[in-house]
Amino acid sequence: MKIIFFALEDWQKEYIQNNDILKKVNIEVMFVEHPLTRDHIPHQTDAEMISVFVNSNVDKEVLNAFPQLRFIATRSTGFDHIDLKECAKRDILVSNVPSYGANTVAEYTFALILTLSRKIYQSYNQVRETGSFQLRGLRGFDLKGKTLGVIGTGKIGRNVVKIGKAFEMNVIACDTNPDEEFAKEMGFEYCEPEKALEEGDIVTLHVPYNKDTHHLINKNNIQRMKKGAFLINTSRGGVVETAALIKALKDGHLGGAALDVLEEEGVIKDELEFLVEGRLEDHNLQTVLANHVLIDMPNVIVTPHNAFNTWGALERILDTTAENVKGFIEGKPENLAE
Repeated sequence: MKIIFFALEDWQKEYIQNNDILKKVNIEVMFVEHPLTRDHIPHQTDAEMISVFVNSNVDKEVLNAFPQLRFIATRSTGFDHIDLKECAKRDILVSNVPSYGANTVAEYTFALILTLSRKIYQSYNQVRETGSFQLRGLRGFDLKGKTLGVIGTGKIGRNVVKIGKAFEMNVIACDTNPDEEFAKEMGFEYCEPEKALEEGDIVTLHVPYNKDTHHLINKNNIQRMKKGAFLINTSRGGVVETAALIKALKDGHLGGAALDVLEEEGVIKDELEFLVEGRLEDHNLQTVLANHVLIDMPNVIVTPHNAFNTWGALERILDTTAENVKGFIEGKPENLAE
């Protein structure tokens, strides 16, 4: 059987080639430098298996190019970059990596929170660019005693709760499947999403992206957030309605935002390629423009989908991916996307 890995770094290729799990199964491994999209389909498409990351887009047109495809191993927790319905029609199984960065993303979440709350970027930039050590305009606020609204208490959200409690924050959370035992253990309460928005000094998002969470934060509810509150998003860009967020920031209703993900972030990452090869009909150009507005706002921190990016997390991703591939080959698939 053949598998094609898309968009791996050189060290990751070596890691895969030396992986003891994959050495034990009869498998031919190929590597393709770029992500898999409609505009970047490799010459060889006879693989039964492929492995992609979130920068790929496996839609119907891409699937048509792989007639023998039976298994997709995404090296991510989310799988909104894969057309699961179309895969199901074709009996193509999809596995993910359900837990590689539970602590990794949670730690990054607080890096973003502290960057906002203590004006770390402004402080650094002032000293670097002007040499000034003046403190005017750099006063922040303590996290202790502030209310942290955690939307989504899966593996990442649970770690965010733990870190928030360590900062002695008042934590409230909402989830479609509340874990009351965990809430009792950690000393926080579950509430309705409206309460998390209304009472949170900082609201942080940790939900998967799907039809139910598309624009979870939107023009109809963002005004319910406490005036001066901060919004943190390390989940997926589509969870937040970009235009609504910009308006809330511009009007002064929100104090700031920290975003590791954006709607249309694929276009933002490589605008030159998009202008040369992109398909306008597949994208919301108004949102692309709005992203530039967000990036230029002084009270907004935007980072390039970097929350997962540690050596430890990436190795865990590759190890779990290898296990997923082995499970499929042996007829015992694991971590199947639903």
